[in-house]
Amino acid sequence: MRAGGVTTDHPLERLIFFSDAVFAIAITLLVIEIHVPDVADARAAGGYGNVLLETTPSFFAFLISFAVIARFWAGHHAAFSMRARFDKSLLIPNFILLLCIAFMPFSTAFLAKNLGQFVPALFYNVSLLALATASLWVVHLATRADDRLPNADPLDVRMLHARGIAVALGALIAIALTFVDPRFSQVGLVFAPMGRFFVRRPVAA
Repeated sequence: MRAGGVTTDHPLERLIFFSDAVFAIAITLLVIEIHVPDVADARAAGGYGNVLLETTPSFFAFLISFAVIARFWAGHHAAFSMRARFDKSLLIPNFILLLCIAFMPFSTAFLAKNLGQFVPALFYNVSLLALATASLWVVHLATRADDRLPNADPLDVRMLHARGIAVALGALIAIALTFVDPRFSQVGLVFAPMGRFFVRRPVAA
């Protein structure tokens, strides 16, 4: 693997490939909880349209978690694209991150089957906060100045960190909203993409 003309070492490649596989499996498992309606279910519900309408919570939870996992993969990919070499200190934090990612299909299914309920909403939002915290840890380690590629843009590093903090804040807001009204707690996640507003490119003299 080459990035900016610098060869990445084999252990780092294996860590990245393994991580990508876990992200891919987790994001695929999300759809398993959306059950395809059969004829008996459709007749009992008065038609396929009605039975599909009943699966709306599952589709809602699927779309949220798909976007969440995709966003964390993008951050992981960007951070490791800046890294020049492998370091054993990355292993445990990265495994903790992957643990949180692998847990997301369960959190999503629990939320979908009990949408609007306090405990499932809180459980999902706390899971998301744990994931955001682990991601911040990994991105911090992966983008340390001493281990970055020579051509890594410091502004891109700052942007990664700012986005990670924004996601964690979004999860905290979602947790707080759970105690107000769990039906709308995921609204807090709209703050997650706002990290870019906290980083500005220096104005050329």
